[in-house]
Amino acid sequence: MNMVEKEFIKFMGRFDQNPFEIVLNGEKHLIGEGEPTFSVVFNKVPPISELMTSTSIALGEAYMDGDIQIEGDLYHVLNMFLGQMGKFSTDQKKLKKLYFTSFSKQNQKKEVSSHYDIGNDFYKLWLDETMCYSCGYFKNDTDTLYDAQCNKVDRTLEKLQLQEGMSLCDIGCGWGFLLIRAAKKYKVHGVGITLSQEQKKEFERRIKAENLEEYLSVELLDYRDLPKLGKQFDRVVSIGMVEHVGRKNYEEFMKCAKSVLKPGGVFLLHYISSLVEHPGDAWVKKYIFPGGVVPSLREMINIAGDLRFYTVDVESWRRHYSKTLLCWNHNFQEHRDEVVKMFDERFARMWELYLCACAATFMNGIIDLHQIVFTNDVNNDLPMTRWY
Repeated sequence: MNMVEKEFIKFMGRFDQNPFEIVLNGEKHLIGEGEPTFSVVFNKVPPISELMTSTSIALGEAYMDGDIQIEGDLYHVLNMFLGQMGKFSTDQKKLKKLYFTSFSKQNQKKEVSSHYDIGNDFYKLWLDETMCYSCGYFKNDTDTLYDAQCNKVDRTLEKLQLQEGMSLCDIGCGWGFLLIRAAKKYKVHGVGITLSQEQKKEFERRIKAENLEEYLSVELLDYRDLPKLGKQFDRVVSIGMVEHVGRKNYEEFMKCAKSVLKPGGVFLLHYISSLVEHPGDAWVKKYIFPGGVVPSLREMINIAGDLRFYTVDVESWRRHYSKTLLCWNHNFQEHRDEVVKMFDERFARMWELYLCACAATFMNGIIDLHQIVFTNDVNNDLPMTRWY
C-alpha cells in the first residue's frame, strides 16, 4: 500500500462499531473486531483532505462515481455503517456556502424546484398511485405502499376532526392527494400551496379529473405570502414542508400558519425531526435537499408555546418512514433502467444512495418523523380522548 491508501485505512478505522471489510487492490482490510458484517470494494481511494472536509460528501460522491462497489444489499451496509455518523468529519467553514444558503423567497423557490421539479414522470416511476412523497403509515404487516399512504392520509384527516363544509389549507400540498381525499370524504373546501410548478400542474389535472373544481384549488405560493390569501381556515395541515424553510424561519413559518387559522382551529404539523438541533448532512444538502434543515421536536414545541399553539397530540412515525423509503427503493430498482435513460448512471446511483441512506438513518434514530396536533389557543370542543 502507498501512503495515501495507508492514511485512508487508518481514517476508516474509526468506524469500527460493526466489523466490516475494505477491499483495496484485491487486498482485504478488516475494520473492527470479529467476523465482517459487510464488504466494500474501493476502486479509487478518496483523498484524506476530502474525507476530513466532509466524510459524507467524499464517500457519497465515491459511490455516485462508481469508485465504491457494495457487495450485497446497499441498505444493509448503510444500516450497519450510518449509526456512526457522529464520527464523520465536517468542516463547516469550508462548506459555508453549502450550509448557509439564502432564505430569500427567490432562492427558496429555486431550492425547492431543484428537487420537486425533476419531473412528474420520474416520480411516477417509483411513488405509488397516490403520488404521496412523504411517510406512509403501515397499520398491518401486509399493507402495500398504497395502503400505507392511504392510511397516513386517513389518520391525518381524522386527527384534524374535519366536518362537512369546513375549510382546509395544505401548506406544501405536493401532488394533492390529501386534499382530494379530504374533499371526497368530508366535502371540505381546500386550498393547497406549493412552490413546484410540476406539482401544481399535476394537482390541477387531478382536480379536474375528479370533478372537484367546486371544492379545491392550488396556488403557487411561498408560505410567507399566506396572509395575502385573505382567508381564514378551520384547519391547516403541513406535511414534509417545514424542513425546507431553514432554522431561522421556523418561527415565521408557524406565525404564517397561525395567521390563516381561525381561533380554536386545528393545525397538524408532520415533519422529519431530530433529537437535538443539527445543521444537517453535507451530501444531502449538496445533492438532494439544498437548504434543507431538520427541526428538533423540542424547538418546534417551544415556538408553538410562544405563539399560543396548544400541543394536544404528538406521535412518532420513525420506523414507518424507514419502511416507506425501502418500498420506494424497491420500486426505484424495478424502474432503474428507465431512470438511467432519463438521466444517467450517476444520477441513479445518487438516488438509490439517498433512499437507502435515509431508510438507514431513520432506523438508527439519527432522524425521526413526528406528527404534532396543535390548537390555535384553547379548544375545549375536541374529544378528550385520543379519538383516532
